[in-house]
Amino acid sequence: MADATDILVISAHPQMELSRVNRQLHEAASSAERAQVRDLYALYPDYLIDVATEQAALAAAQLVVWLHPIHWYHMPPLMKLWIDEVFTYGWAYGPGGTALQGKDLWLVASTGGPEDSYHPSGYNRYPFDAFLPPYEQTATLCGMRFLPPMVLHGAHRASTAELKTQADTLRERLASYPDWPELEGLEPCLACEVPPSARPPSVAPLPLEAA
Repeated sequence: MADATDILVISAHPQMELSRVNRQLHEAASSAERAQVRDLYALYPDYLIDVATEQAALAAAQLVVWLHPIHWYHMPPLMKLWIDEVFTYGWAYGPGGTALQGKDLWLVASTGGPEDSYHPSGYNRYPFDAFLPPYEQTATLCGMRFLPPMVLHGAHRASTAELKTQADTLRERLASYPDWPELEGLEPCLACEVPPSARPPSVAPLPLEAA
């Protein structure tokens, strides 16, 4: 039986109060009994991230969900900073960095452009999957399994019914994890080994007057 809170949702929208799509998805995730939802922009308006608290939340989860709108083909800036500071060498990856191994990572995202804009003939020029390798490789480097993303395209023009369907689907997925048909036969991820030689040996900091 799954633990009571084995799902961690990292929600990141710079203006959640003005959002139609992400606010509704955030509320749907918050209503899931198994999920702990952390709103990065509400928690860290000063961008000063509590790394120890975030790592403890990650360590307790089996499924990690990244919930955010796509900004310039990537994630919002605070989400990127969160990864930079929380996924540390020796904890999330590299020698001794096994804290995230065996967990699942699921991207739940929205795009402003419609699905047909992510096409060689569309203004985004590439299929949406072409923008996913940084997400997938981040997961792989940490030994996490990157699950098929859930994406709502054309969020600016999504109808009330479409938003409700997306929110209901998210809520149902969180409740039923890991019993998803597409996960059957999906192999666990083996972390990419980062040899110690890939980084210089740590050097003790110089005294302030010598820096």
